[in-house]
Amino acid sequence: MELRHLRYFVAVAEELHFGRAAEQLGISQPPLSQQIQALEEEIGARLLDRTNRRVSLTEAGRLFLDEARQILQQVDKAVLLARRAHQGEVGELKIGFTASAPFTSSIPRSILAFRRAYPAVHLDLRELNSSEVVQALLDERVQVGVIRPIELPDILEMVELFSEPLVAVLRAGHPLAGGGDSLSIAELAEEPFVFFPRTFGTRLYGKLMELSRQAGFTPTIAQEAGEAMTIIGLVAAGLGVSILPASFRRTRVDGVVYRTLSDPGATTSVWLVRRRNEGSPLAHSFIELVTREVVMMHSSGA
Repeated sequence: MELRHLRYFVAVAEELHFGRAAEQLGISQPPLSQQIQALEEEIGARLLDRTNRRVSLTEAGRLFLDEARQILQQVDKAVLLARRAHQGEVGELKIGFTASAPFTSSIPRSILAFRRAYPAVHLDLRELNSSEVVQALLDERVQVGVIRPIELPDILEMVELFSEPLVAVLRAGHPLAGGGDSLSIAELAEEPFVFFPRTFGTRLYGKLMELSRQAGFTPTIAQEAGEAMTIIGLVAAGLGVSILPASFRRTRVDGVVYRTLSDPGATTSVWLVRRRNEGSPLAHSFIELVTREVVMMHSSGA
């Protein structure tokens, strides 16, 4: 028994006329009659009563018609599902993202736009630091990463979504907290810093060293922390100062002031990262949509 046998039977059962059913199916009537007869022989039951004037369903035919319709509907659904999966419209997409990404408004807005465009796709979002996202991509535990700049192995490729300024993070009562909109990193030369460990993997550590070297000093790292929110909390507690991406202004932690660094090159970026051989249509659809959304938001100043 093949699917065409079911389609032929349903056409005849709905038309109750071999000629019209054959025309609908695009075949001649004799082969259609032969296929229906072969189906009945396969089942071992008569499905249609035929006379020269009329065709009618037997009781077995009526029961078989309901089941045949359901089978064909399920097949059509499976075909549609496979097509949509091939086009990146259904399935599951695993995304690793660094904790600072949600503080950049364009990232969550882009994810929301993706959810609306592809409602049948389940997003598995995993919060990791940038080094962990890279490792998860290498281990194929995620398909797309949203990270801060970091050294990437050749197997991975990135798309830069945007760059943003770095800001000095100061305790509200700090002498430099009320000086204006910006300051240079040289003004922090004598301050203890609360910052990520060197081994954390992010380029923010290298950026701090680069900016301070250009300003003629080596920063004193008085306290290390692996999470940006912990760093902000420690600054509020008076353990030192820090520098972070400007998107962390949105955290609005009491007792903390942010001032933009005026030094040339005092910026950081957000990257979308994937494996070069990534074949998932979902990953390609996500990267295409998010890239387009972010570019539109930043070009409009949103």
